[in-house]
Amino acid sequence: MHIGLEHYLVVSALLFSLGLLGVIVRRNLLVIYMSLELMLNAANLALVAFSRFNDNLNGQIMVFIIITVAAAEVSVGLALIVALYRRRQSAHVEDLTTMKL
Repeated sequence: MHIGLEHYLVVSALLFSLGLLGVIVRRNLLVIYMSLELMLNAANLALVAFSRFNDNLNGQIMVFIIITVAAAEVSVGLALIVALYRRRQSAHVEDLTTMKL
């Protein structure tokens, strides 16, 4: 059995859909954050698959840049979640609206 581009795109779409469902349904910030990362990795999978089947490195270079930006995003996002948890003793989305400067 030959694994083609369609297989990679189906897996990518399923991962993206699962991440989108997690963002829409969940109320915990950590779960929402993990779901956003899952969506980002699904997009990375699609880019690598297109790059592999088109015999160019443009998609793989873009994935490298996306992973670098995602690492910075993770550090800032987790710092904000920890600050919220220290202040409110909760990591629910509703607590974000009650915070004031």
